[in-house]
Amino acid sequence: MSTPRITLYTRPGCHLCDAAREVVARVCADMGESFDEVDITTDDELEDRFGEDIPVTFVDGRQHDFWRVDETRLRAALRA
Repeated sequence: MSTPRITLYTRPGCHLCDAAREVVARVCADMGESFDEVDITTDDELEDRFGEDIPVTFVDGRQHDFWRVDETRLRAALRA
C-alpha cells in the first residue's frame, strides 16, 4: 500500500474524533486510500499546536478540516 495521503490528529475519548474517523475510514475504503491516525496526547508539540481544535485532518501534508470532516470535501480533495 502506498503512503497514506490523510493524517487524522485525534485524542482519546473525543466523540468528534470518533465521528471523523468513521468518515475518513469510509472515504478511504471507497477510494482505495489509507490514513494515519496520530494521538496528540503523545506529543507535547502536537498538544500545543492543536489543543481543542481536534480532530484535525490533513490531506497531502496540508490542513484540510478541523472539528468535523465533510465527506464530500474530503472526496474532492483526494481526487485533486
